[in-house]
Amino acid sequence: MKDSLKDFIDTNREAFDNRVPSEKVWKGIQNDFPKTSIWNNLTLWRAAAIIMFGVSGWLFFANKPVEILNRKETAQLQGEFNNLEKYYADQIAEKVEWISDSRDTFADDQFAQDFKKLDAMFQVLREQMKTNPTEQVKDALVLNMLVRIDLLNQQIQKLEESKREVRAGKDTSI
Repeated sequence: MKDSLKDFIDTNREAFDNRVPSEKVWKGIQNDFPKTSIWNNLTLWRAAAIIMFGVSGWLFFANKPVEILNRKETAQLQGEFNNLEKYYADQIAEKVEWISDSRDTFADDQFAQDFKKLDAMFQVLREQMKTNPTEQVKDALVLNMLVRIDLLNQQIQKLEESKREVRAGKDTSI
C-alpha cells in the first residue's frame, strides 16, 4: 500500500506542485494557529536587545571617567585617613605608655586581650583600606581607634582609682 501511494505521488508530482490552495484554505490554516502574544513578537525582542546593548555600552563608557574620579576620591580618602590615624595613633601610644609606666605588665588580664583583638582588627581593616579604600572602611578604622582610646581611658581610670585606694589606705594607717 505504501508503495502504491508513493508511486502515485511520484507520477503526479507536477500536478501537486502547480496547484495553490485557495484563500479560504489559508484562512482556515491561519485560524488554527495559536494567537501570538506581544511577548512572541520578534520585532519586540530585537528592539529590546538593541536597547539593552545601547544601555550596556553607555554604562561601560560612562564608567571610565568615574574611575578617574574614584582615584581622586580614593587618594583624598586615604589622605584623610592618614591624618586621622596619625592623630589617634599618637593618643593611643601616649596612653599605652602611661599605662605601661603605671603597672608592671598588663599582658594577662582581660584589658590586654581586648586591646590585642582590637589591634588585630585594626590591622585587617588597614590592609583593606590599602586594597579597597571606601568611606565605610575609613569609618570602621576610626571607630576602632576610638574604641581603643576608650578602652585605654577606662584602664587609666581603674589604675588611678587603685592608686587612690592605696594612698587612702596608707593615709589611714599612719
